[in-house]
Amino acid sequence: MATHRPYDSKLGIVTGGSRGIGAAVVARLAAKGCNLLLVYTSESSTDRQGSYAMSFRLRTTFNALQCRPTWAVLPRLSNKPFQVDILINNAGVSSNQHMNDTKQGAIEELEFHRVYNINVLAPLLLTQAVAPHLPTNRSGRIVNVSSVSSSIGYQGQSVYAGSKAALEAMTRTWSRELATRATVNAVNPGPAWGDMYAAAGQTFWDINQPYVDAAPLAQYDGEPEILAKAGSDAERFDRIVRESMGGRRPGFTSEIAGTIDMLCSEESGWTTGSVICANGGMKMSIS
Repeated sequence: MATHRPYDSKLGIVTGGSRGIGAAVVARLAAKGCNLLLVYTSESSTDRQGSYAMSFRLRTTFNALQCRPTWAVLPRLSNKPFQVDILINNAGVSSNQHMNDTKQGAIEELEFHRVYNINVLAPLLLTQAVAPHLPTNRSGRIVNVSSVSSSIGYQGQSVYAGSKAALEAMTRTWSRELATRATVNAVNPGPAWGDMYAAAGQTFWDINQPYVDAAPLAQYDGEPEILAKAGSDAERFDRIVRESMGGRRPGFTSEIAGTIDMLCSEESGWTTGSVICANGGMKMSIS
Protein backbone atom coordinates (compact mmCIF):
# COMPACT_ATOMS: atom_id res chain seq x y z
CA MET A 1 0.00 0.00 0.00
CA ALA A 2 1.39 3.37 -0.98
CA THR A 3 2.21 5.76 1.87
CA HIS A 4 2.43 8.76 -0.46
CA ARG A 5 -1.18 9.77 -1.15
CA PRO A 6 -1.18 12.60 -3.70
CA TYR A 7 -4.78 11.91 -4.72
CA ASP A 8 -6.34 12.33 -1.27
CA SER A 9 -9.78 14.00 -1.53
CA LYS A 10 -9.76 13.70 -5.32
CA LEU A 11 -12.52 11.93 -7.25
CA GLY A 12 -11.70 9.75 -10.23
CA ILE A 13 -13.84 7.86 -12.74
CA VAL A 14 -12.46 4.71 -14.36
CA THR A 15 -14.43 2.93 -17.07
CA GLY A 16 -13.82 -0.78 -17.49
CA GLY A 17 -12.25 -0.84 -14.04
CA SER A 18 -13.07 -4.42 -13.12
CA ARG A 19 -10.28 -6.20 -14.99
CA GLY A 20 -7.12 -5.83 -17.04
CA ILE A 21 -5.60 -2.38 -17.41
CA GLY A 22 -8.58 -0.75 -15.72
CA ALA A 23 -8.20 -2.88 -12.60
CA ALA A 24 -4.49 -2.06 -12.43
CA VAL A 25 -5.27 1.66 -12.70
CA VAL A 26 -7.88 1.35 -9.94
CA ALA A 27 -5.32 -0.31 -7.67
CA ARG A 28 -2.74 2.45 -8.20
CA LEU A 29 -5.12 5.39 -7.81
CA ALA A 30 -6.89 3.94 -4.78
CA ALA A 31 -3.57 3.17 -3.09
CA LYS A 32 -2.69 6.85 -3.49
CA GLY A 33 -5.89 8.07 -1.87
CA CYS A 34 -8.23 8.63 -4.81
CA ASN A 35 -11.98 8.23 -4.33
CA LEU A 36 -13.18 6.22 -7.31
CA LEU A 37 -16.36 5.76 -9.28
CA LEU A 38 -15.99 2.55 -11.29
CA VAL A 39 -18.07 2.14 -14.42
CA TYR A 40 -18.91 -1.34 -15.69
CA THR A 41 -21.75 -3.13 -17.47
CA SER A 42 -21.64 -6.82 -16.51
CA GLU A 43 -23.16 -8.28 -13.36
CA SER A 44 -20.02 -10.38 -12.83
CA SER A 45 -18.05 -7.18 -12.25
CA THR A 46 -20.04 -6.24 -9.14
CA ASP A 47 -18.27 -8.80 -6.97
CA ARG A 48 -14.91 -7.65 -8.34
CA GLN A 49 -15.64 -4.07 -7.27
CA GLY A 50 -16.54 -5.26 -3.78
CA SER A 51 -13.26 -7.15 -3.57
CA TYR A 52 -11.33 -4.02 -4.56
CA ALA A 53 -13.11 -1.98 -1.92
CA MET A 54 -12.34 -4.56 0.77
CA SER A 55 -8.69 -4.82 -0.28
CA PHE A 56 -8.29 -1.09 0.27
CA ARG A 57 -10.51 -1.14 3.37
CA LEU A 58 -13.03 1.17 1.83
CA ARG A 59 -16.73 1.55 2.52
CA THR A 60 -18.69 1.12 -0.67
CA THR A 61 -22.26 1.21 -1.89
CA PHE A 62 -23.44 -0.24 -5.19
CA ASN A 63 -26.17 1.49 -7.15
CA ALA A 64 -27.44 0.48 -10.58
CA LEU A 65 -28.10 3.74 -12.40
CA GLN A 66 -28.71 4.66 -16.03
CA CYS A 67 -26.09 6.98 -17.50
CA ARG A 68 -28.13 10.18 -17.90
CA PRO A 69 -29.94 10.03 -14.52
CA THR A 70 -26.58 9.42 -12.86
CA TRP A 71 -25.35 12.91 -13.68
CA ALA A 72 -28.49 14.46 -12.24
CA VAL A 73 -28.09 12.52 -8.99
CA LEU A 74 -24.36 12.62 -8.35
CA PRO A 75 -24.02 16.31 -7.43
CA ARG A 76 -26.59 15.77 -4.67
CA LEU A 77 -24.74 12.80 -3.14
CA SER A 78 -22.04 15.01 -1.67
CA ASN A 79 -22.19 17.88 0.79
CA LYS A 80 -19.44 19.59 -1.20
CA PRO A 81 -19.55 21.00 -4.73
CA PHE A 82 -19.34 18.09 -7.13
CA GLN A 83 -15.99 17.88 -8.90
CA VAL A 84 -14.36 15.18 -11.03
CA ASP A 85 -10.58 15.41 -10.86
CA ILE A 86 -9.56 12.37 -12.91
CA LEU A 87 -11.26 10.59 -15.80
CA ILE A 88 -9.82 7.40 -17.29
CA ASN A 89 -11.57 6.38 -20.51
CA ASN A 90 -10.38 2.78 -20.48
CA ALA A 91 -13.36 0.60 -21.45
CA GLY A 92 -13.24 -0.82 -24.95
CA VAL A 93 -13.90 -3.81 -27.17
CA SER A 94 -11.66 -5.48 -29.72
CA SER A 95 -12.35 -6.55 -33.29
CA ASN A 96 -10.18 -8.74 -35.49
CA GLN A 97 -11.38 -9.38 -39.03
CA HIS A 98 -9.88 -8.92 -42.48
CA MET A 99 -11.94 -7.31 -45.20
CA ASN A 100 -13.69 -10.04 -47.19
CA ASP A 101 -12.26 -12.65 -44.86
CA THR A 102 -12.39 -16.16 -46.30
CA LYS A 103 -13.75 -17.56 -43.02
CA GLN A 104 -15.59 -14.66 -41.37
CA GLY A 105 -16.82 -12.98 -44.52
CA ALA A 106 -17.07 -9.25 -45.11
CA ILE A 107 -16.97 -6.74 -42.26
CA GLU A 108 -20.57 -5.87 -41.50
CA GLU A 109 -21.91 -2.41 -40.67
CA LEU A 110 -23.20 -3.82 -37.38
CA GLU A 111 -19.65 -4.72 -36.32
CA PHE A 112 -18.41 -1.23 -37.18
CA HIS A 113 -21.09 0.40 -35.04
CA ARG A 114 -20.58 -2.07 -32.17
CA VAL A 115 -16.92 -1.12 -31.89
CA TYR A 116 -17.26 2.60 -32.55
CA ASN A 117 -20.17 2.99 -30.13
CA ILE A 118 -18.03 1.66 -27.28
CA ASN A 119 -14.54 2.81 -28.27
CA VAL A 120 -15.39 6.25 -29.65
CA LEU A 121 -18.93 7.41 -28.86
CA ALA A 122 -18.95 6.29 -25.22
CA PRO A 123 -15.79 8.21 -24.20
CA LEU A 124 -17.04 11.24 -26.13
CA LEU A 125 -20.37 11.28 -24.29
CA LEU A 126 -18.81 10.60 -20.89
CA THR A 127 -16.14 13.26 -21.30
CA GLN A 128 -18.79 15.73 -22.43
CA ALA A 129 -20.87 14.93 -19.34
CA VAL A 130 -17.87 15.24 -17.02
CA ALA A 131 -16.53 18.47 -18.56
CA PRO A 132 -18.71 20.90 -16.53
CA HIS A 133 -17.58 19.18 -13.32
CA LEU A 134 -13.83 19.38 -13.98
CA PRO A 135 -11.67 21.69 -11.83
CA THR A 136 -11.40 25.28 -13.00
CA ASN A 137 -7.67 25.58 -12.30
CA ARG A 138 -6.30 23.16 -14.92
CA SER A 139 -5.65 20.48 -12.30
CA GLY A 140 -8.03 17.99 -13.92
CA ARG A 141 -6.62 14.92 -15.65
CA ILE A 142 -8.18 12.95 -18.51
CA VAL A 143 -6.40 9.89 -19.89
CA ASN A 144 -7.76 7.94 -22.84
CA VAL A 145 -6.58 4.35 -23.32
CA SER A 146 -5.84 3.87 -27.00
CA SER A 147 -3.74 1.10 -28.56
CA VAL A 148 -0.55 0.71 -30.54
CA SER A 149 -2.86 -0.74 -33.21
CA SER A 150 -3.83 2.81 -34.16
CA SER A 151 -0.35 3.40 -35.56
CA ILE A 152 1.40 0.25 -36.76
CA GLY A 153 -1.04 -1.30 -39.22
CA TYR A 154 -2.00 -4.66 -37.74
CA GLN A 155 -3.74 -6.73 -40.39
CA GLY A 156 -7.36 -7.54 -39.61
CA GLN A 157 -7.88 -4.47 -37.43
CA SER A 158 -9.50 -2.01 -39.82
CA VAL A 159 -12.35 -1.38 -37.41
CA TYR A 160 -10.50 -1.62 -34.09
CA ALA A 161 -7.44 0.37 -35.17
CA GLY A 162 -9.65 3.01 -36.74
CA SER A 163 -11.62 3.41 -33.51
CA LYS A 164 -8.44 3.91 -31.50
CA ALA A 165 -7.09 6.42 -34.02
CA ALA A 166 -10.36 8.33 -33.59
CA LEU A 167 -9.87 8.33 -29.82
CA GLU A 168 -6.38 9.78 -30.26
CA ALA A 169 -7.75 12.49 -32.55
CA MET A 170 -10.37 13.40 -29.94
CA THR A 171 -7.60 13.53 -27.33
CA ARG A 172 -5.92 16.34 -29.22
CA THR A 173 -9.21 18.19 -29.75
CA TRP A 174 -10.22 17.90 -26.11
CA SER A 175 -6.81 19.12 -24.95
CA ARG A 176 -7.66 22.46 -26.57
CA GLU A 177 -11.36 22.57 -25.70
CA LEU A 178 -10.73 21.75 -22.02
CA ALA A 179 -7.41 23.57 -21.61
CA THR A 180 -8.66 25.83 -18.81
CA ARG A 181 -9.78 22.84 -16.76
CA ALA A 182 -7.68 19.75 -17.45
CA THR A 183 -4.88 18.12 -19.35
CA VAL A 184 -5.99 15.47 -21.83
CA ASN A 185 -3.63 12.73 -22.95
CA ALA A 186 -3.74 9.18 -24.24
CA VAL A 187 -1.62 6.07 -23.82
CA ASN A 188 -1.20 3.43 -26.52
CA PRO A 189 -0.48 0.04 -24.94
CA GLY A 190 0.82 -2.91 -26.90
CA PRO A 191 0.15 -6.53 -25.93
CA ALA A 192 -0.55 -6.96 -22.21
CA TRP A 193 -0.18 -10.22 -20.30
CA GLY A 194 -3.34 -11.83 -19.00
CA ASP A 195 -5.65 -14.76 -19.61
CA MET A 196 -6.88 -13.40 -22.95
CA TYR A 197 -3.38 -12.87 -24.33
CA ALA A 198 -2.17 -16.20 -22.97
CA ALA A 199 -5.08 -17.90 -24.73
CA ALA A 200 -4.66 -16.03 -28.04
CA GLY A 201 -2.73 -18.93 -29.52
CA GLN A 202 0.30 -19.53 -31.69
CA THR A 203 -1.19 -18.11 -34.89
CA PHE A 204 -1.73 -14.71 -33.28
CA TRP A 205 1.64 -14.77 -31.52
CA ASP A 206 3.38 -15.54 -34.82
CA ILE A 207 1.64 -12.60 -36.51
CA ASN A 208 2.67 -10.37 -33.62
CA GLN A 209 6.28 -11.62 -33.51
CA PRO A 210 7.87 -9.07 -35.89
CA TYR A 211 6.37 -6.23 -33.89
CA VAL A 212 7.59 -7.42 -30.50
CA ASP A 213 10.96 -8.39 -31.97
CA ALA A 214 11.50 -4.70 -32.73
CA ALA A 215 10.48 -3.49 -29.26
CA PRO A 216 13.64 -2.88 -27.19
CA LEU A 217 12.03 -3.51 -23.80
CA ALA A 218 10.37 -6.78 -24.85
CA GLN A 219 13.54 -8.86 -24.54
CA TYR A 220 13.16 -11.50 -21.83
CA ASP A 221 15.55 -14.06 -20.39
CA GLY A 222 14.00 -15.10 -17.10
CA GLU A 223 14.86 -11.97 -15.12
CA PRO A 224 13.56 -12.34 -11.53
CA GLU A 225 12.21 -8.80 -11.41
CA ILE A 226 10.06 -9.49 -14.48
CA LEU A 227 8.83 -12.83 -13.16
CA ALA A 228 7.84 -11.05 -9.95
CA LYS A 229 5.44 -8.89 -11.97
CA ALA A 230 3.70 -12.06 -13.20
CA GLY A 231 3.01 -13.10 -9.59
CA SER A 232 1.33 -16.48 -9.23
CA ASP A 233 1.26 -16.79 -13.02
CA ALA A 234 5.05 -16.65 -13.30
CA GLU A 235 5.53 -20.28 -14.35
CA ARG A 236 3.04 -20.07 -17.22
CA PHE A 237 4.38 -16.67 -18.27
CA ASP A 238 7.97 -17.93 -18.38
CA ARG A 239 7.07 -21.06 -20.35
CA ILE A 240 4.91 -19.34 -22.97
CA VAL A 241 7.25 -16.42 -23.55
CA ARG A 242 10.28 -18.69 -23.94
CA GLU A 243 8.65 -21.45 -25.99
CA SER A 244 6.03 -19.63 -28.05
CA MET A 245 6.92 -15.92 -28.18
CA GLY A 246 10.57 -16.07 -29.13
CA GLY A 247 11.71 -14.70 -25.79
CA ARG A 248 9.91 -11.38 -26.37
CA ARG A 249 7.46 -10.59 -23.61
CA PRO A 250 4.22 -8.61 -23.54
CA GLY A 251 3.80 -5.82 -21.04
CA PHE A 252 2.05 -6.12 -17.70
CA THR A 253 -1.10 -4.19 -16.87
CA SER A 254 0.72 -2.75 -13.85
CA GLU A 255 3.34 -1.23 -16.17
CA ILE A 256 0.69 0.40 -18.34
CA ALA A 257 -1.14 1.62 -15.24
CA GLY A 258 2.11 3.22 -14.09
CA THR A 259 2.19 5.37 -17.21
CA ILE A 260 -1.45 6.36 -16.72
CA ASP A 261 -0.75 7.21 -13.08
CA MET A 262 2.13 9.42 -14.21
CA LEU A 263 -0.22 11.36 -16.49
CA CYS A 264 -2.63 11.87 -13.57
CA SER A 265 0.03 13.40 -11.36
CA GLU A 266 0.47 17.06 -10.57
CA GLU A 267 3.92 16.86 -12.13
CA SER A 268 2.43 16.07 -15.56
CA GLY A 269 0.67 19.42 -15.74
CA TRP A 270 2.70 20.67 -18.71
CA THR A 271 1.82 17.65 -20.87
CA THR A 272 -1.39 17.67 -22.88
CA GLY A 273 -2.67 16.55 -26.28
CA SER A 274 -0.08 13.79 -26.34
CA VAL A 275 -0.15 10.06 -27.00
CA ILE A 276 2.33 8.48 -24.59
CA CYS A 277 3.81 5.13 -25.58
CA ALA A 278 3.19 2.35 -23.07
CA ASN A 279 4.33 -0.51 -25.28
CA GLY A 280 7.99 -1.18 -24.58
CA GLY A 281 9.09 0.82 -27.62
CA MET A 282 6.97 -1.10 -30.16
CA LYS A 283 5.48 2.07 -31.69
CA MET A 284 8.89 3.74 -31.95
CA SER A 285 10.43 0.66 -33.56
CA ILE A 286 7.77 0.13 -36.22
CA SER A 287 6.96 3.66 -37.35
